[in-house]
Amino acid sequence: MKGTMKVAVMNGVGKMGYTERPIPQPKDDEVLVKLEYVGICGSDLHFYEAGAIGDHVVEPPFVLGHEPGGTVVEVGKDVKHLKVGDRVALEPGKTCGHCEFCKSGRYNLCPDVIFFATPPVDGVFQEYVAHEADLCFKLPDNVSTLEGALIEPLAVGFHAANQGGAELGQTAVVMGAGCIGLVSMMALKAKGVSQVYVVDIMPKRLEKAMELGATGVINGAEQDVVREIMELTEGKGCDLVIETAGNEITMQQAIKGAKKGGTVVFVGYSIKDNASVPMNLALDKELTFKTIFRYRNIYPMAIEAVASGKVDLRNIVTDIFSFDDIQNAMDQSVENKANIVKAVVKIAD
Repeated sequence: MKGTMKVAVMNGVGKMGYTERPIPQPKDDEVLVKLEYVGICGSDLHFYEAGAIGDHVVEPPFVLGHEPGGTVVEVGKDVKHLKVGDRVALEPGKTCGHCEFCKSGRYNLCPDVIFFATPPVDGVFQEYVAHEADLCFKLPDNVSTLEGALIEPLAVGFHAANQGGAELGQTAVVMGAGCIGLVSMMALKAKGVSQVYVVDIMPKRLEKAMELGATGVINGAEQDVVREIMELTEGKGCDLVIETAGNEITMQQAIKGAKKGGTVVFVGYSIKDNASVPMNLALDKELTFKTIFRYRNIYPMAIEAVASGKVDLRNIVTDIFSFDDIQNAMDQSVENKANIVKAVVKIAD
């Protein structure tokens, strides 16, 4: 396909704009996707507010966005499993395929990954993208491209649930009811965890957690979180805690609220690199600590969970912004976190 496309670019901290770029030409093993929806992730907001995350520093003009769904409009000559018109969810990280991590199936740990919207690699707040076909997953007829854009965060939730050994009969608590907390809760429910409670300090997020299937919620601003967990579990604590808030307080609560022999999965990144946690208590309880980095081999599972009705992705979205309204979309997502649980940019119909 020839021509140019509209691209939203970050021109500096808190500053969005637009430019025109050539429509990318797909390589033999790639497909060209017309993007329809792209989710706004917490990392997008962090780059937008601070201009960097750790060693990843934005060099304007930079393209944000790594949660895409769209429709295939052109196919490279070596691609056999996709055709023009297929609707797809795009896994945003291309790995080397040769390192020890790729060869062992833990490709999310590849040191040479090229990941959308992780500087210096541009993201996909744009009209088209050429992407490796093996990283484009066809959506069933009953899964929309809006839901396709949300498969990426859902994959994080399923990876967290898998790392925690989630199974039928367990009681779990999710710390944080942002997007990742909510998809983690839904992943736990989809995997058969019997009771899943959610902790947050924002009422609207707790309401959304109940709407999406949480067993119950705890308002950390008004209630003693650990005491509530113990009351709900008859003093035993919970089998599994997934910590998505990245907050020192919730990290401490996760350890205190876990059952002896239980598992805590740390998902959320903290503002500061070091956190003070009650390690002696963790030792006394013989807890298992797990961490996650993105996901691996999850997209087919996540898509099937949505297609089968086990996960209600559509209703996690609270706000949809027009592509022409990208400045407001980013500003509102930063300034109105108490009410915007998950925002998505609609790139095209």
